[in-house]
Amino acid sequence: MIEGTPSTPRLAFTIFLPFACGYFLSFLYRTVNAVLAPTLTADVGLTASDLGLLTSAYFLTFAAFQLPLGALLDRFGPRRVQATLFIFAAAGAALFSVGDSLWALIAGRGLIGFGVAGGLMGSFKVITLWYPKRLWPVLNGMILGVGGIGAMTATKPVELALGFTDWRGIFLVLACLTVLAALFIFFAVPERPRRSRPPAFLEQVRGFRVIFTDRLFWSVVPLTGAANGVGLGLGTLWVGPWLADVGGHDEPTVAVYLLAMTSVLTVGFFSTGIIASWLDRHGFSLMKTMGTGFVIFLSGQAAITFAIDPGALWPWLIFGYFNHIGILSYPYMSGHFPPEYSGRANTALNVLTFLSAFATQYFVGAMLDQWPATSVGSYHPDGYFAAFGILMILQLAAFIWFITGLKTIDREKITG
Repeated sequence: MIEGTPSTPRLAFTIFLPFACGYFLSFLYRTVNAVLAPTLTADVGLTASDLGLLTSAYFLTFAAFQLPLGALLDRFGPRRVQATLFIFAAAGAALFSVGDSLWALIAGRGLIGFGVAGGLMGSFKVITLWYPKRLWPVLNGMILGVGGIGAMTATKPVELALGFTDWRGIFLVLACLTVLAALFIFFAVPERPRRSRPPAFLEQVRGFRVIFTDRLFWSVVPLTGAANGVGLGLGTLWVGPWLADVGGHDEPTVAVYLLAMTSVLTVGFFSTGIIASWLDRHGFSLMKTMGTGFVIFLSGQAAITFAIDPGALWPWLIFGYFNHIGILSYPYMSGHFPPEYSGRANTALNVLTFLSAFATQYFVGAMLDQWPATSVGSYHPDGYFAAFGILMILQLAAFIWFITGLKTIDREKITG
């Protein structure tokens, strides 16, 4: 443990738990529209592209704030930044709960994305401040696992909650829970004493220049963005409609399938960091693990895209377990750059991931609108096949770039 660190039980309650609660809510917000999509579509009268734009507004504001977020985390620390941002998320959820037009809902959803933009990066930053480097992949995976529980909560439990209230009531409850999370973080988390003065603004800007001119960073970014972007973009919206329109399942079955997929996602979050850390200690690097996991992830997508077994759950279980394999690049980048760059390095990586997620969600909706809708809220299977196929091609190109880039850097290290 790092010098000056509280005891392990106190550390868990005052550091890990507050940020884990925050990321739970962040992922619940991210995923909840996958279950609410039919209700939202019917109540507000949305097209597929409207639904894609509405849901992806979260990702757009989330991505847009990542670079300022990195500078804020490195300068002011995760406690103050996270607690403040969550108040904005609560306001967005409250606005969403009373919105009666597409643009009002987009504004609320966008404000939510802005408010939870630090959910994961703030957690990663606080881990680098309070825990030794060897524990980063494991603890990052545990934070992600709690997020996976949030994704699980956004499936069958939300569908059951619709029997007691409507989608507006659900978002009002979420707004109240988000305020409580902000208070928990602000009052429970201690400040880490600084050994030096925080960097000046121009120094922080120069830090981004160091990151964005790093060759290793650009070797990893396309695959991380493509894999995580597709995982987020499909998993938080379009899986549910696909299961209904291509798989032929009714709403209760779709909710059960989503729960199963997010359960596997949660197991993947918890276990991937542990497995990757163990493999890294035995000579199989984080990047090799990420590349191997991506190949399996793409294989699952191929089974889905080509409708090998359209009504089955197993391809979506593969999709669920591996759809955040790109997250291994975050602890890798935290170790690659100096510690004082960790917030900016991870948010620089994250901005491209979430821009990819935004583009994925909106692109799939726009593609679905190119085919006649089979009914209100239902879309033609050919639209899914075309959209998913194009996404696979883009991911394959990113994988080739990843392999080529890492091999080139390794050769230069050997010859240099």
